[in-house]
Amino acid sequence: FSCNLSDLLCSLLGLLYQEYRDKSTREEIETRRLQDSQTDPEETSPSEETPSEAEPTSTVENKAPPQISLLRNSNSRFNLWQDLPEVQSSGVLSILQPDEIKLQEAMFELVTSEASYYKSLNLLVSHFMENERLKKILHQSEAHILFSNVLDVMAVSERFLLDLEQRVEENIVISDVCDIVYQHTVNHFSVYITYVSNQTYQERAYKQLLQDKPAFREVISQLELDPKCKGLSFSSFLILPFQRITRLKLLVQNILKKVEEKSDRESTALDAHKELETVVKACNEGVRKMSRTEQMISIQKKLEFKIKSVPIISHSRWLLKQGELQQMNGPKTSRTLRTKKLFREIYLFLFNDLLVICRQIPGDKYQVFDSAPRGLLRVEELEDQGQSLANVFILRLLENADDREASYMLKASSQSEMKRWMISLAPNRRTKFVSFTSRLVDCPQIQCVHPYVAQQPDELSLELADVLNILDKTDDGWIFGERLHDQERGWFPSSMGEEILNPKIRAQNLKECFRVHKSDDSQRRKLGSRNRQ
Repeated sequence: FSCNLSDLLCSLLGLLYQEYRDKSTREEIETRRLQDSQTDPEETSPSEETPSEAEPTSTVENKAPPQISLLRNSNSRFNLWQDLPEVQSSGVLSILQPDEIKLQEAMFELVTSEASYYKSLNLLVSHFMENERLKKILHQSEAHILFSNVLDVMAVSERFLLDLEQRVEENIVISDVCDIVYQHTVNHFSVYITYVSNQTYQERAYKQLLQDKPAFREVISQLELDPKCKGLSFSSFLILPFQRITRLKLLVQNILKKVEEKSDRESTALDAHKELETVVKACNEGVRKMSRTEQMISIQKKLEFKIKSVPIISHSRWLLKQGELQQMNGPKTSRTLRTKKLFREIYLFLFNDLLVICRQIPGDKYQVFDSAPRGLLRVEELEDQGQSLANVFILRLLENADDREASYMLKASSQSEMKRWMISLAPNRRTKFVSFTSRLVDCPQIQCVHPYVAQQPDELSLELADVLNILDKTDDGWIFGERLHDQERGWFPSSMGEEILNPKIRAQNLKECFRVHKSDDSQRRKLGSRNRQ
């Protein structure tokens, strides 16, 4: 781009997308902290504090402000739409209602963040991908796996940004951006699915190249040290498209919370959000499909069946949880345990539709001695049974491999591990707190203040500023939560977040969430049901 809004935006922002995104989410966290600290929410409404969480109550007046070009004063710096010199000098801030100004900020953030994203993509291509030394080191197939279709992704971002710029330049008061988001998502954003689905191979190829090619490692290190990269790693550039498509959905959600209810802009925002959600789900499924297939093949090779063999590999099957538990030997009624020898190690592989119970044998193998469909599992916690029976629960197989009912008394290593197994084995079992999908008026909530990468299949990766309902918690520092913006569930350490204490803020978060998903309630219920499985 030359002499247009994207150049101006990038120069004004001065931030790569990774920096912009981090700054934006940390501001969101601080905003919510400020709202949550209001001791008398009736006196000070949280919607008056900041544009990021406000509920719209009124619409823009019909008085049309003048059209103003943004391609001037390129040496100035700003973060907000209302800080633009053209906006301040035009007098529109005295014309517009406060809620319309908040909506303008939400739409302007979508535009500025796309400009920052494009700047980072451009650096990935020009600084890394097109580096002559790197080209000589990498075989063509290695470069293809490493950079995938990033040129297509960048071309789509450029086209998208040009249309957004044109809309902003039409009038200093932005009419809408979600119609543009909708058109580009439907017609062009499939390139994101291709890129993100390659992520598993991309990560593996990058690790392998670092390990096998010292020259590659050296060039990447030198390129990362360039001031252009601002201390950011090569891998942080590679993951940009997945981060952007997810963030774009959240930016549209933020606009949706601020548009007038039952308006054309609300309808457009709902349409754009629905299409983005489809793309994000396809991206997630693409990543999962690649890794799940390889994982299932690996597990199949490790299993030896003492009972009738069960085919493990299936396109519709994936691993939910695996690990060791202690099985109590002897009759179930024997509750007086004086020695650890009364327990024997067993190993469980829990899939979305099947439980396989094994004992570990030499050679990193597992001998299967029982199994059951997941739908025929029941769990029961033993309470107040003394220290020797702490973290013990009963697992019942209503119909096992021998077509009969079987019970196992199992001991976990901690309270959190016991709860995690119980929720995974019997997903429809009631949790301590009720899910937001039940439309509960109030529920404990937490916001993420430290990002977290899931280490186990039953855990949930968290991004900064994610807000979650707390469905269950343990005394040893784990929370089972449901993220509001996509209803994904999983466990994470409680140290990753801060509980939201103000009931008015919790209610507002739920209200906004219901509004975002109101266009398709049945779809949300289906999604919630699938995530419990």
